[in-house]
Amino acid sequence: MNEKVKTICINKNASLSLALKKMDEVQRKILILIDEDNTFFSLISIGDIQRSIINNLPLTTSVSDVVRKDVTVASPTENIDRVKERMKIRHNELMPIIDTNNRIIDVIFWEDLFEDKIKKENINLPVVIMAGGQGSRLKPLTNILPKPLIPIKDKTIIEDIMDRFVEYGCNRFYVSVNFKADLIRYYFDSLKTNTYDIHFFQEDTPLGTGGSLSLLKGKLNQTFFVSNCDIIIDQDYNEIINYHYKNKNEITIVAAIKNYQLPYGSLSTVEDGLLDTIEEKPEYTFKINTGFYILEPHLLNEIPDDTFYHITNLIEKLRYENRRVGVFPVNTGSWIDIGNWKEYLGQINTIND
Repeated sequence: MNEKVKTICINKNASLSLALKKMDEVQRKILILIDEDNTFFSLISIGDIQRSIINNLPLTTSVSDVVRKDVTVASPTENIDRVKERMKIRHNELMPIIDTNNRIIDVIFWEDLFEDKIKKENINLPVVIMAGGQGSRLKPLTNILPKPLIPIKDKTIIEDIMDRFVEYGCNRFYVSVNFKADLIRYYFDSLKTNTYDIHFFQEDTPLGTGGSLSLLKGKLNQTFFVSNCDIIIDQDYNEIINYHYKNKNEITIVAAIKNYQLPYGSLSTVEDGLLDTIEEKPEYTFKINTGFYILEPHLLNEIPDDTFYHITNLIEKLRYENRRVGVFPVNTGSWIDIGNWKEYLGQINTIND
C-alpha cells in the first residue's frame, strides 16, 4: 500500500469521532476502511457519519456499523476511460483500485481525471446574508473596512460566501447592511458583474439577526438560507436542504461537531464527598451553532417588527410550541469562523501553500 493510499485509510473498528478527525486531517469527505490485514473493507463518507449523528448514534460507534452497502471500486485491469465514466456518473470523489485478493493497489481521485470540481446539483433558493455587524473581533482592520469586504485570498469574505452558493444555482442574495453600508454598496456597484442578484436591506437601528429578517416580510415566498457574514461552510448544500425537506423542518440549524479534551483528571463524588469515579483527561463533544440556517418563509411573519430579536429567540419559540427545528451536523474542519483573527490568518496563510 503506497503512502497516498495510507493517508486516507482507517481501520474498520475506528470510532465515528476518529473518522471525523481523520477527514479534517486529510481534508477529504470520504475514507477507505481496511481490515486488520490492511485489505479493503468498505468506504465511509461524511454523509454516512452525518446520518448516524442525526439518528442519535454516539460518536464512539464503530465506523463498520454504519458503512454503506453499495460502494464503487475498480479493478487493476479496468480501462481508465471506463473508470472516468463511472466516477463522472456517480460523482465519486475517489475510486479505490482493488485486486482479486482484496488488496488496495491504488486510489484515483477526482482531480486526477477532471479539471473541474464535482458538479453541484442546482438548488436555486434565495440566500440572506447578515453583513451589518461591526466586526469587533477583527479590529483594528474593521476600523477601515467593513467585515464583509475584508480580503481572503483573491476575493472578499462576502464574495467567498456568495460564490459557494452560486455553485448551487443560488444567485439571489438579500444582504443586511448597517455598519459602513455605503462602502459595501459601492464595492458591489463597482464590480459590474451579473453573477449576483443582490438586494440590500438596512436597519435604522440594530435589530439582531431575527429582527433584521422581519424587514423581508412579503419579499420571500420560498425556503431560504441564512448565513452570517463571517463563516464558511464547506459542505454539500444539497444534503442540508434534502435533510430539511425530508424532516419537514421549519428551521434547520447547521452545527459543527467540536471535541474538547479536558487537560486534567475529572472526579465525580457521591454522598459525604467520597470519590465515585476518576476519568483522566476526558473528552467531550458538542454541537456548535455555526450561524448557518435554513428557514421556511412563513416564519418571517412570526418575528415582531421594530424589535431587537435574536434568531435564537425564534428557534426557542418554535421549540416551546413543539414545532420542528432540525440540526444538521458538519465536521469541525467544514466550519471556518473567519470572524476571528486565528481563523482569518489561517485562511490568509493558505495563499502561499
